[in-house]
Amino acid sequence: MESGRLDALYEAWTRLHSTGPEFNDWLSNHGPMAAEALVRHGYADRIPAWLDSYSQRLEESPRGIHPVTADNWQEALGDPRRLGDWPDFFRRELAEAPWEDVLAAWWPRLLPGIAAGATHGVIRVGHAVRIAREAGANEVTLEELAQALAYWAARWQPVVDPRTPRGEAELLDALKAVGPIKHREHGILTRLEQLEETPTWRTDQEAAAPAADPEEFLRRLVSAAVEYYRTRGNGNPVMLVHAATAPNAVLRSLPSLPRELWRPSAEAAWTASAALAAIYQPDEPVPEERQREFASVASGMDEAIAEATTTGEEHAIKFADTAASVLEWDPGASSAAATVSCAVMIKND
Repeated sequence: MESGRLDALYEAWTRLHSTGPEFNDWLSNHGPMAAEALVRHGYADRIPAWLDSYSQRLEESPRGIHPVTADNWQEALGDPRRLGDWPDFFRRELAEAPWEDVLAAWWPRLLPGIAAGATHGVIRVGHAVRIAREAGANEVTLEELAQALAYWAARWQPVVDPRTPRGEAELLDALKAVGPIKHREHGILTRLEQLEETPTWRTDQEAAAPAADPEEFLRRLVSAAVEYYRTRGNGNPVMLVHAATAPNAVLRSLPSLPRELWRPSAEAAWTASAALAAIYQPDEPVPEERQREFASVASGMDEAIAEATTTGEEHAIKFADTAASVLEWDPGASSAAATVSCAVMIKND
């Protein structure tokens, strides 16, 4: 990424670093993630106006109540009251060791809680890691990584009874076959808890083919989740976006992680995507006529990304970024652009 775009991103992140990771109870602050996606796809000039509007919804950074240390971090893990404590901890960690070492040390501690903040913890980390690896870690990037890791740690939440994929099903088929939870009128915390009582949850996870090559597995998972959205996104147009963006964040982080962490990372990503399919799937798929309408909107990914960006809707921006990633490893994925249009149109219905 050229210096001009990076400067725009650093300016945006600097503006956002005085805001908290959540607002309006516990809605996630998407500013840092959406800004990185906008810059990457050539829309740096739109960031100031977009932030002027989006920032009106945000809140100040929360105050700490008690320092997190090397001795007490386990008791602070997953405690949202410590949202203001964890950033200082990771600032110290990143000041004392290379960011790659800090990531390698904390990734296996955080990974079991991949559901943190409806997967926004790992997603924000993935955006920060991508910039740190590509452009180097300056003061602004390290601050973003500290805040991203802190959010994951404070909202750390495991998915119920994760299982290793060991079957034969292709990932798209496996996602479509995931059984629903019984009650789907509550928020994500209550819905995730219901997986414990969902009879098919364990076997549904195991039905997918194993992650023999973790990197390729994650690519296929992201591709499958993007395609899944095209026919199932009506279940929850916002939340089902994360079935694709969460594993893509894991994929983006792999090159900066030790090899021994790759396979458990891929498996955790699969569990997260399957969980989102279980708790947000629709009663009926998107009608065929509606799917054809989506396909007619955008002639290609550039147009689809422009459309998503024009809406200013943060989930559409992030989803467009992930769908564009699919075309990087699978140029024949012709439905990716239509899926982005689907995300925009469903959200605007």
